[in-house]
This record gives sequence, structure tokens and C-alpha cells, in this order.
Amino acid sequence: MSASVPRVGLNTFTLDNLAALIAARAEGVGDKSYTRSLLDDGVHRCARKFGEEAVEAIVAAMAGHKPEIVGEAADVLYHLLVLLQATGVLFDDVLAELARRTRQSGLQEKASRPGAGG
Repeated sequence: MSASVPRVGLNTFTLDNLAALIAARAEGVGDKSYTRSLLDDGVHRCARKFGEEAVEAIVAAMAGHKPEIVGEAADVLYHLLVLLQATGVLFDDVLAELARRTRQSGLQEKASRPGAGG
């Protein structure tokens, strides 16, 4: 029996909803879903799929095809969240890091990283 994820309307759908859905599918014993098959195949497959989708998003962006960019961006976000699930990284931790980084300019943040300087 899989965990229940509340259905939400298009206007209220968030990345938190998607992360929760992915987590629920990860816990689903005996469930067969694309998400579950990715996770069952391990981090390497999840990482490879994320990379493939990122390249496809780049190609769509370079071509300037907005509908393709939308679709590929959705694929990138989904596969990133699957990769986070596969590696045990919480989406909330990524959001916290983004919040921390927004407290200063991007240039200041990059300069503060170890090994920054070029």
C-alpha cells in the first residue's frame, strides 16, 4: 500500500508537492511506477537521467522553442527531485541553502566559496 499524496490543482501545485509524491512512490512497496523504477535502479541511473534531461533543456533553450523548454524544464525539475531522493538529500535542505544564498549577492556568495578567485 503506497502513501497517499493529496491531489492539488494546477494553480496550487508546488515543487514541495512533487517532492512529496516522489517520496511516497519511493516508499511504495510493490508499486510499479517510473519513479520507483528509477530509484530501484540506483543513483547512477537517476543522475544519468537528470543529466540527459538537462542537456535536452539546453537544446530546447538554444532552439528557442518555448513549449519544448516548458516540457524539458518540467523533466529537469522532476529528475532533480528524484536524484535528491535517491541520494537521501532533503528538498528542504536545498531550499534552506537557496535561502541562505539569497541573503547576499550572487557575486559575494561565489567569492565566499572555498577556492574562489577566478
